Amino acid sequence: MYRHLRVEERGDVALVRIDRPPANAMDLELLEEGGRLVDELASSAPGAVVITGRDGFFSAGVDLDVAPQLDAAGQRAMVTGINRLFGRWYGFPRPLVCAVNGHAVAGGLILALCGDHRVGARRGRFGVTELRVGIPYPAAAMLVLKSELTPGVARRLVLGAGLVEPEAALRMGLVDELQDDGSLLQRSLDVASELAALPSETYSRVKRQLRGAALERVERILAGKADPVASSWVGGEAADAAAAILDRGEPG
Repeated sequence: MYRHLRVEERGDVALVRIDRPPANAMDLELLEEGGRLVDELASSAPGAVVITGRDGFFSAGVDLDVAPQLDAAGQRAMVTGINRLFGRWYGFPRPLVCAVNGHAVAGGLILALCGDHRVGARRGRFGVTELRVGIPYPAAAMLVLKSELTPGVARRLVLGAGLVEPEAALRMGLVDELQDDGSLLQRSLDVASELAALPSETYSRVKRQLRGAALERVERILAGKADPVASSWVGGEAADAAAAILDRGEPG
């Protein structure tokens, strides 16, 4: 059913593992699978969901080998897929915990920010580097950033386009706590179980109250497929910038 996603039942918690080697970078297939899975989980209503990654990577964001090669139709599909994935996870009606087990870069960090609670690893780097690779933000990505981070932190991360270490990520509010590798996943599952024990209908309503303004904007964009960046998402600067990052072997 899914090539790059695995779902495991852990009591009343659904554990979602992202597994697209080597860095869980997002291409059209992974975005389609992710959007389909979040809708299925919303319908099946587990007590809570935990998302985690693979081998030191939560996600490196958009696949830099793929994005600069997309034609206009591919760019529109990619932007729509990103908006759908982030919008659906950000508005997920049940508790969502992100077990950020390693590098969380660009769209990978934004996916982590969709969580109601974020448990970070003590290794890996965190940041939103879209500017560095010459790619503007799809609407849902920027809405999540602006909703979850203070204006000063968002400004420094977005316009600086740099990466920070785990302790700095904790101070900035990118994650809520840090854990060693051996305890990160279990701690995330424990938090998810605690949240799942809260009244479920009220949880959904209160979460909507908290995030409603951003979610309403995302839903309007998805309904009209009218994200302004969709028709010119990857500009002429992107190929050279992406190639330079790939040559240096950076996570994003």
